[in-house]
Amino acid sequence: MRSKLVAGNWKMHGRRDMAADLLSALAPHLPSGVDVAVCVPFPYLDQAGAALVGSALHLGAQDVSECDDGAFTGEVSAGMLRDMGCRYVIVGHSERRARHGESSQCVADKAATALRNGLTPIVCVGETKEERLAGQTESVVSEQLAPVLALGAERVERLVIAYEPIWAIGTGLSATVDEADAVHSAIRGALGRVSQAAADRVQILYGGSVKPETAPALFAADDIDGGLIGGAALDPEAFLAICKAAVAV
Repeated sequence: MRSKLVAGNWKMHGRRDMAADLLSALAPHLPSGVDVAVCVPFPYLDQAGAALVGSALHLGAQDVSECDDGAFTGEVSAGMLRDMGCRYVIVGHSERRARHGESSQCVADKAATALRNGLTPIVCVGETKEERLAGQTESVVSEQLAPVLALGAERVERLVIAYEPIWAIGTGLSATVDEADAVHSAIRGALGRVSQAAADRVQILYGGSVKPETAPALFAADDIDGGLIGGAALDPEAFLAICKAAVAV
């Protein structure tokens, strides 16, 4: 049976004092029975890693280079992230795809590099409002996933996938449980075409304005294995409530 995972994405928020306060409010109060991670901005990875030593709270980053090392000014390698104590790294977030022109093949290359360096990539997929209204959600998600699934069963089985409808990120809107579960089910089916082990093992998270009041119903759906949390991850009370909702189901 798959465990639940709740990962907080701080995005480009925070300063040193805020990071210290937030981590100290979270780490001692995590519920048991759920995996929890925080994906913090690059400058605070070292601080966060030191603060989380001995804690059940896992560390993650928000992006990674597809290259291992070299003359790539401004990039951060998977080896560097591993050296900072990261376990997870987000790849392919819609903000990276839109603002930085990352293709789905680039996302797959980043996922492969992360895996090769002992990190678990959280691969993000999702459609725009226009694509949903046009009935293209599953085709868009399938196209985004195709290069990742082409990495092969051995690597796919070690991924985490996050379905984040773009129209629900930071908007206060959220897919209904039925809408979200339908996409998660389609993703599970695509994993099953890679291997049964991938379908059984891979955690598929929902992201898109998850709140304490919406989390219980979302996490109770058969194919939703937790959440990738944005705004609520900056509020320790809200984030802990979401973690407890994952335990409750």
